[in-house]
Amino acid sequence: MDSNADLFKALGDATRRVILDELSAQDGQTLFEICGRLAMKHDVASTRQAISQHLAVLEGAGLVHTRRQGRYKYHHLDTAPLRAIAERWPLDRRE
Repeated sequence: MDSNADLFKALGDATRRVILDELSAQDGQTLFEICGRLAMKHDVASTRQAISQHLAVLEGAGLVHTRRQGRYKYHHLDTAPLRAIAERWPLDRRE
């Protein structure tokens, strides 16, 4: 699958979009923090394993990068793939 297909697949799931929203609001969260915020703010009752799989899809699409620090793995939003799409199909083109 090409990177654009991975990106669109990642964005096609509502839970993954909520995860991106949460990372946009507070970048650098652990899996535990993300699960807690999803449960409290969005009533998303997925298991940690399911959220971890969603994060793996987002990472595969380049939308999330991780950083390990000791026992913890922090997840960071990367909007570069979205910018690449916007540059590919500019919205403000003039004829």
